[in-house]
Amino acid sequence: MSDADAPAALKYPRVLLKVSGEALAGEKGFGFDFETIDRLADEIVGVVSMGATVGLVIGGGNIVRGSLISKLGMDRVSADYMGMLGTVINALAVQDILERKGIETRVMTAIRMEELAEPFIRRRALRHFEKGRTVIFAAGTGNPYFSTDTAAVLRAIQIKANVIIKATSVDGVYSADPKKDPDARFFEEISYRDVMVQELGVMDQTAVTLSKENALPLIVLNIHKTGTIARAIRGERVGTLVR
Repeated sequence: MSDADAPAALKYPRVLLKVSGEALAGEKGFGFDFETIDRLADEIVGVVSMGATVGLVIGGGNIVRGSLISKLGMDRVSADYMGMLGTVINALAVQDILERKGIETRVMTAIRMEELAEPFIRRRALRHFEKGRTVIFAAGTGNPYFSTDTAAVLRAIQIKANVIIKATSVDGVYSADPKKDPDARFFEEISYRDVMVQELGVMDQTAVTLSKENALPLIVLNIHKTGTIARAIRGERVGTLVR
């Protein structure tokens, strides 16, 4: 389905959904919690059924986090490539569950591995969206030292997404970690500049700068609340809007 065919009720007919690898692990913190992945897949099914096109970027932190293991002594470049491979594993897991729910998907990777997935080619990705497919972008940007947050922003710009939705375990952006500080202030809306100045940790600075320069709005919301993604793309006020 092209943007021209998308229902007028959708404020954001094309969305890039960013999900952390840890979110796939649920309460276990490592590996896969298939009940959690199934719930995420149901959210995506609901969004697709509304007529939106969805691109998905998943982190790899439930398997290996390159920046962390590099601090333990491993070469940073090797560690980051390991993290990229973790995102491919996650992409294949989510693809399998989505397709069992009737959603046609493609996995596109920044590192070539044709036996598993297609290489990322922008025009091909746009064609998949025109055909109504959900595209999962894996292996980050294909380069070390860049986070999957930056990869999500880059892919969002390349596919002409109307918004990035970052699904987290809290309700939006706070002045501090609300799980640790009960007095943390919730922001209903905040500018990218204030996010950088206050160092709020919404995304890394490279991703924030890239979003700001391209006037790409970001919605940060709670992935564990059913229907929040669908409400957000309809234009309802959910979570925190960063722009």
